[in-house]
Formats: sequence, structure tokens, C-alpha cells
Amino acid sequence: MRPMTQLVIARLKEFYREPEAVFWVYGFPILMTVALGVAFREQPEQTFRIEVIGPSAEVARTALQEDTRFHLGDSDEAAAKERLRTGRTDLVVTAGGTKQFDYLFVPTRPESQLARNEVDLVLQKASGRVDSAEVTSVELDVPGGRYIDFLVPGLLGMGLMGGGLWGLGFVVVDMRLRKLLKRFLATPMRKTDFLASLMISRLIFMVPEVLLLLVFAWLVFGVQIAGNPLTVVFFILLGAVSFAGLGLLIACRAKTLETVSGLMNLVMLPMWVLSGIFFSRERFPEFLQPAIRLLPLTALNDALRGVMLEGTGLFSLAHETIVLVLWGALSFVVALRYFRWH
Repeated sequence: MRPMTQLVIARLKEFYREPEAVFWVYGFPILMTVALGVAFREQPEQTFRIEVIGPSAEVARTALQEDTRFHLGDSDEAAAKERLRTGRTDLVVTAGGTKQFDYLFVPTRPESQLARNEVDLVLQKASGRVDSAEVTSVELDVPGGRYIDFLVPGLLGMGLMGGGLWGLGFVVVDMRLRKLLKRFLATPMRKTDFLASLMISRLIFMVPEVLLLLVFAWLVFGVQIAGNPLTVVFFILLGAVSFAGLGLLIACRAKTLETVSGLMNLVMLPMWVLSGIFFSRERFPEFLQPAIRLLPLTALNDALRGVMLEGTGLFSLAHETIVLVLWGALSFVVALRYFRWH
């Protein structure tokens, strides 16, 4: 174990002597959490930007001004349509008469479609429509239902993927370029010692990274873990090992930084898009779901969200566990088989 221990210590010293690396590993995830948490913070009431034009514009304005959700503009017809096209307003209402209204909206923008429905409801009531059914509305406000609760597990998964691939793949190729691997080859150690030391050092880097993000999300945004925290720790470790193996596999033959960067982007880009970091993977068509579920980042994100948001137990996440184990084990074995020192 002595060669592996010395290699781990050397890797730890090398990392913590680089302020830039420390920032990208520990600081950047916090900054991203703050930015996205503020951008998608919970708002008590959604507001809409409305442009009202036409001969009877004042009639519509009088009805809409009573609702504080509507911010009314005073543009002319051409300017109102241009503002709608460029996303600076949500809806253009043309009042052709006291009870005649035309709506111009963008159906592919959810806020525009919602503005159309809400404005129509207000104007219909102002024109004398009476609802025939008596309804009540209850707001659901429980932990785990906010966007930030959904986002934090995805950021954890993304950080583990980036750390495993860039933190190992880039380092190995950099050592190869600096001829360090050839020097290691002359030392009394095995290839297994070298590759395992890189994976172990990555796990050590990961502990403060994950703790900082979880504690920060809890203190600032009130993000909680509904399930067993030990299950979260298990999947974090498993995900770190899985992506570390994948990073070693990518770098086992690459000889230039351009090559390894291209390979890592090729591997990560599909998972950035498909694996549900910032939005649910279920937005994609049903026929793609079996393939998406086989991606390691999908398995990790699903497992973390299952435990943190739904309180799912470890044994109920067998599929995610198997996917991560297979990716990590197979990647490490293949990397060990085809690894080159030069």
C-alpha cells in the first residue's frame, strides 16, 4: 500500500497548491447554486406585461388595472407587436369594442400563454360572465416542491461528473505531456497503484465539495434531505467512483489536451442535455427514456432526487445502483487494460 499512499499524498499536495483548481472545485458550484437559486427563486405572485391597443383600449385597461398582476404598457400597435416578438411583453390585447377582444400571444412561451388565459378570465368577468360552479383553491407548500430543491441534486451530479472526468482525465494527459508518467513507470509501483491513487484522491477532494454545497443549500435556501442522509452519501461516493473510472478510460490513450478535451465534451454533452440537471428528463420522448436511464449521470441524478426529495430507500433504487456500478467497474477495468504511460 506504500506506493499508493505516497501517490495520494502527492496528488493532494499538488491540488491544494493550485488556487485556481480549488476555486473551480469548491467555489464555482456555490456560485452556480446562488445564481440559479436567485434566478428561479419562489415568487409569491406571477406578474404579466400586457399591451392594450384598439378603439376600446380604455375599457380593457379599466378592467385589467384592478388586478395587480398586470403591468400595462402604452405602446402603439406596431411597437406592441415588436415588444411581443422580442419577448419584452407577454400579451397584446386589441379591444375592438366593449365586449370584443383579440389576443396576440406566443404559444411556445409558457408565460405568454398563461397571460392570455389570465387576461381573458378577467375581461370575461368584467363583461358579465358568471361562473356556474363554486370552487376553492389550496396552495401546496411543502419541502421539496421548489425548483431549488430539484436543482441541488442535479448540481451535485454535474459536479461529480465534471470532477471525475476533468479532474482525472485532464490530469493524466497533462502528466503524460510533461513526461511524468514515464518517471512513474521507473518507480517500484504497479499500474493499479497509480490509477487507484487518482481515484482515491478524487474521493478525498469530493468530501468538502459536497459538504459545502449541501450545507450552503440548507442554510441559504432551506434545502432538506427527506430520506436517509447515509443513502445520499452512498450514492455520492458511488457516483464519484463511477465518473472517476470513466475519466481514466477517456485519458488512458489520449496524448494531447485537445484530444482529451474533445473526448470529455463528447461524453459529457449528451448527459448535460439528457440527464435532467436543470429540468426533468421526462420532457424527452418516451422512446428515448430507456437509453437515457442507462446514462450514469441520469442514474445518479434520479437516485439523489429520489432520496432527497421523496425519501426513497436504497433497495428501491436498485436500477440506479446497478447502472453506476457497471459504469465504474467496466470503465476502470478497460482503462487498466489499455492504459499507456507514453
